[in-house]
Amino acid sequence: MDDPSGVTQRVGAAPSPFEFTGTGSEYFRIWIVNLALTLITLGIYSASAKVRRLQYFYRNTSLLGNSFDYHGDPMAILKGRLIGVGLLMLYNGAAYWSMALAVTVFLLLIAVMPWLIQRSITFKLFNSSYRGLRLRFNGSVGDAYNVFLGWPVLVVMTFGLLLPLAHQRIKAYQHNHSAYGTAPFNFSADVGSFYVVYFKLLGMILAPVFLIGVTAASYGLFAAMGSGERDPVKLIQNMMQFFVLLAVLYLGLFLIIGPWYAARTQNLVWNHTALGAHRFSSRVRARDLLILYVTNFILIVLTLGLFKPFADIRLARYRLTHMALQPQGNLDEFFAHEQQAVNALGEETANIFDVDISF
Repeated sequence: MDDPSGVTQRVGAAPSPFEFTGTGSEYFRIWIVNLALTLITLGIYSASAKVRRLQYFYRNTSLLGNSFDYHGDPMAILKGRLIGVGLLMLYNGAAYWSMALAVTVFLLLIAVMPWLIQRSITFKLFNSSYRGLRLRFNGSVGDAYNVFLGWPVLVVMTFGLLLPLAHQRIKAYQHNHSAYGTAPFNFSADVGSFYVVYFKLLGMILAPVFLIGVTAASYGLFAAMGSGERDPVKLIQNMMQFFVLLAVLYLGLFLIIGPWYAARTQNLVWNHTALGAHRFSSRVRARDLLILYVTNFILIVLTLGLFKPFADIRLARYRLTHMALQPQGNLDEFFAHEQQAVNALGEETANIFDVDISF
């Protein structure tokens, strides 16, 4: 039977929800040590800090009673970050000497970025495992250039009209070229579903802003004119006050839109992703994310940033516990079969990429 989210469920097959057992107090100890050592070592420890952070979140995320794991090498991550810092320094140095040289370096950075992203995705998935079996990514460098360079260029050239299409192509590239053992992931969301989300988002942004802007500007103008004020400086001051109010209201609008967009895109992507015959489902709600975002922000400000690790745990727990795997058969048999298939093929090590540019 089909549910409103587009997830096809087999009758009688109970969903297997993800579980998250991490706590704020545990993660706070990891977070504060990571922060201190990163500052002391001038950022060098940040690679090891990332590994510790991801291992904590992976190992506290479980499915069917089995947890995930992360195996990233801090030296590989440090290598990627040094490459990133080096490229940034190269660009800044070029900008200091010559604008033409800066443009040339910038274009070179754009040209190499899809290749680095492809390597980074491969690194992340290969170093992620479940039940001792690693994930894989076989997306080609050529497709990476189409997705991460070609489509963004077209988005700019069409003034954003192709942004939903580019978003769909990126997710299709990531999910359709990923695998667990020998079982491929599959992404079935079409372009139209992304356009629906983006058109709703555009309407949520433009309609209130237009009404607020017209109302504020009109009220400010009439208030200034009705008071008999003829001083143009005073008139400009009145208008500026309303534009400041408009900016505040605009920020408040984005506070609402952000959780809505995050919830809709997570549900859209994962409700149309499958692992073999088994489909994922996501039931994240915008209003729940809004409450989390607002309370997390307030508590982070009140604690001068010390609530940040607790906020990360709260958000991870909500997003993960509202996801599940919809089985189309015996999951234990499926995982056991993949383990046997990989053992029979042998573990490939020749194509392991050792660069991760993500933070």
